Amino acid sequence: EVQLVASGGGLVQAGGSLRLSCAAHGFTFDDYAIGWFRQVPGLAREGVSSLSIPDGTTTYADSVKGRFTISRDNAKNTVYLQMNSLKPEDTAIYYCASTRNWKLGLKGYYDYWGQGTLVTVSS
Repeated sequence: EVQLVASGGGLVQAGGSLRLSCAAHGFTFDDYAIGWFRQVPGLAREGVSSLSIPDGTTTYADSVKGRFTISRDNAKNTVYLQMNSLKPEDTAIYYCASTRNWKLGLKGYYDYWGQGTLVTVSS
């Protein structure tokens, strides 16, 4: 069964850091891009970052550039999102997802989604 499991969310003060993990089960993401998205209830989902596994290309939303870093651990079949200098506006449910359209980054069609992990940044 193909599954993505997101974890690592929590409550942190502004300026703090969290690392989110996205573990892939039932497939290896060698030919995929993995994306991180976030959503505040009632608002549109926002693409945060993506990592295209075949060529290592990364993309970031302007709002997180310089603060967030996406990376992978092939041995663990896991993609990470290191989030530093967190701001209250980063508060959201964070989801990871995969797409075979790895050349399109965050613009690809993402078909497998993890369950989401809540990040809350207090001021």
